[in-house]
Amino acid sequence: MKHYQAIILLIALITACSPVKKNEEQPPELPKDGIAQYYDSSLKPFYHSVASGDPLKDMVIIWTRVTPEDSLKTIEVDWEISTDAQFTSIVNSGKVFTGPDVDYTVKVDVDQLSPNTEYYYRFKALGSVSPTGRTNTAPEALVDSLKFAVVSCSNYEWGYFNAYKKLAERNDIDAILHLGDYIYEYPAGTYGDTTLGRKHFPEHEIISLEDYRLRYSQYRLDPDLRAAHQSHPFITIWDDHEIANDSYTEGAQNHQPEEGPYADRREAARKAYYEWLPVRSSSHLYRNFKYGELAELIMLDERLEGRTAPVDSIKDPAFEDESRAMLGSEQMQWFERRLSTTEAHWKIIGNQVIYSYLNWGRPTFNINLDSWDGYPVEQKKISEFIKGNKIDNVVFVTGDTHSAFAFEVTVNPFGDYDPVSGQGAFAVEFGTTSINSGNSDERFPVDSVKHHEQKITNSPVNPHLKYSNLRNHGYLLLSLYPEEVKADFYFVETVKKPSDRQALGKSVTVKSGSHRLLFSE
Repeated sequence: MKHYQAIILLIALITACSPVKKNEEQPPELPKDGIAQYYDSSLKPFYHSVASGDPLKDMVIIWTRVTPEDSLKTIEVDWEISTDAQFTSIVNSGKVFTGPDVDYTVKVDVDQLSPNTEYYYRFKALGSVSPTGRTNTAPEALVDSLKFAVVSCSNYEWGYFNAYKKLAERNDIDAILHLGDYIYEYPAGTYGDTTLGRKHFPEHEIISLEDYRLRYSQYRLDPDLRAAHQSHPFITIWDDHEIANDSYTEGAQNHQPEEGPYADRREAARKAYYEWLPVRSSSHLYRNFKYGELAELIMLDERLEGRTAPVDSIKDPAFEDESRAMLGSEQMQWFERRLSTTEAHWKIIGNQVIYSYLNWGRPTFNINLDSWDGYPVEQKKISEFIKGNKIDNVVFVTGDTHSAFAFEVTVNPFGDYDPVSGQGAFAVEFGTTSINSGNSDERFPVDSVKHHEQKITNSPVNPHLKYSNLRNHGYLLLSLYPEEVKADFYFVETVKKPSDRQALGKSVTVKSGSHRLLFSE
């Protein structure tokens, strides 16, 4: 039996990405016909459709999976990419092979492409043609604007992926930034809404390589997630649930000795991630993307690259030990080089857990030690580097909390920070809510959640927190212009049933050279 009690308490307090364990309930029974129960026969053998990701000015990853009826050692796959959907202007094509060693996935790093160009791509295998995907390359020079959708925390069992559906329908997105918790590792029925019938497969907690592969396969068969991948390139980073809850380099809260060596589980999770997501293969997941002169994306790995074990309390003597790290020395040096050498106007930091100091305002819980607040030495090192080198126009985008946030980033104690003018802040941070993972209003009455939002926002304990929403699900649309960045928080009507309805919940802008957040009426 798992020991989830501490995690249950943490969720009740901060709505972090962890399950509520109901010991009195048995996991729901799954159908016995395996992953094939989710197949759409019209897509055979490309049941998982297509995807693209990691766009550069002249390259992009294209992805698919070919699912054979019987075990085959090798499958021959043709691919082609064109500037038109009818494939009358094919600019590159080729042949690759796939097999069981990569779970029959196909990933091609297509080159010889033009900057800032829309492309269409498809695959052919086993006598069939895949659906057509749409993607685009990054610009090389200055462009008038860029738009990125920012998402996080998509849990199959919590409800429908309506936010992915709405993103698939948009035609104004340069890329979708997924900041982690793309899947969840928990067994069926332990973290989600058991009344919806969306049950995790396999039904047990995923530990082995085959387990992780099956869980990714289930998620990627969801029609809304499939459509989002088919419509836009993704730039992804893992958080903890792609491995196990509260994971770090040498362990995780949700990994017990009886589950085998953590290193084996970690490497199984890593291999399945690289197989199933359109991410460029590398020994490091942290990486950067140049979008011409307007922006550079700096995607950090805050889980498996350098994170050391957490502490249980800020009173722990090791809390401020310089050996404790979130990024680790190698990634930190790389991060500092990117910040100090980039010529891009805006520096967008793909960040898994909240960087800004945040007092959650609960009687028995204030500081989330799994966030940057739990790693104060590196947190301070970053702030001192940005301020000391006068690096401007830094924007953190963050997932993990299932909540929408807008911060004027400063340090605690707040020193010379002026909450009225924004003077003293050195960056801004926008936290995106979850695609569908549970948040506060699914555990507390809506009125009490709204009251708590008011309590912690623009408050003496959080004068730099200018907006919070702990209730809604959806995504963040980040629009970049030479003169400003605009953050639009879009919320879907529901995750409990398929729905086409969404609403703009809040718009926030920050002017170039400023750290003051401005809100639309």
